[in-house]
Amino acid sequence: MMWDAVTEALGRLYPQSQPWHVSFPPGGADLRAGSVYPADGHWHYVSYGLGSRWGVELTFRLRRGSEVQPPQWPFVLLNRVAGYANGLPERLEEGQWMDVRGPITGFPHTDGADTGLTVLILAVDPQLGERFLQLVGVTAAEANGDADIDDDPLLVTDPSRV
Repeated sequence: MMWDAVTEALGRLYPQSQPWHVSFPPGGADLRAGSVYPADGHWHYVSYGLGSRWGVELTFRLRRGSEVQPPQWPFVLLNRVAGYANGLPERLEEGQWMDVRGPITGFPHTDGADTGLTVLILAVDPQLGERFLQLVGVTAAEANGDADIDDDPLLVTDPSRV
């Protein structure tokens, strides 16, 4: 998927929003860039760089608090998952999950808070479709089926819920 297709898809979803952008140095990261859009009650992050190899990009929705600017740790998370994906022989798919072996927020090494969410489940982004895989943060108990996952149609991750 090309950059223009990603920007167009998010622009249709958030026509009045001004996104924040980050870029990564060539060879210094697994992603080339990322954007985050302010949405109703959450931040909607999207990656740029996986589409040229795998035909999909990653998204992540983070519960929005009172902050004016989006937290930066989800970009670290997206890049980490992109590195994992680039090391695989086949592309990531809906339903796969990965234990990140610590808080998904990167605590204490990022601006993210401590959380019990340590597993990411991949789901098709509910508003963008199959060309976008959304990372959804859950607890190990939820990933193992030992606890119920909240029924949220947008699959927004809320690190403060546990």
